[in-house]
Amino acid sequence: MNSIVLGRAVHGIIEGDSIPPELTPYSIILYRRGRFLFDKLITEFKFEDVKQAISHSEHGRVIKAVLQMPGF
Repeated sequence: MNSIVLGRAVHGIIEGDSIPPELTPYSIILYRRGRFLFDKLITEFKFEDVKQAISHSEHGRVIKAVLQMPGF
């Protein structure tokens, strides 16, 4: 079966293909409008739980592991 999809496009950013001076302000605008919920993409771990953060990342349990540094 053949199908045709018209008017659709897929755009993505892969490891450094972005232009930070353009992407960062745009991302902030989207976040403020409630359209880029990056805080839903991260899971925070205490620094001493670094091994758990690595394991969860390797096994796909988290999208982005973020370590909380002591004193911050």
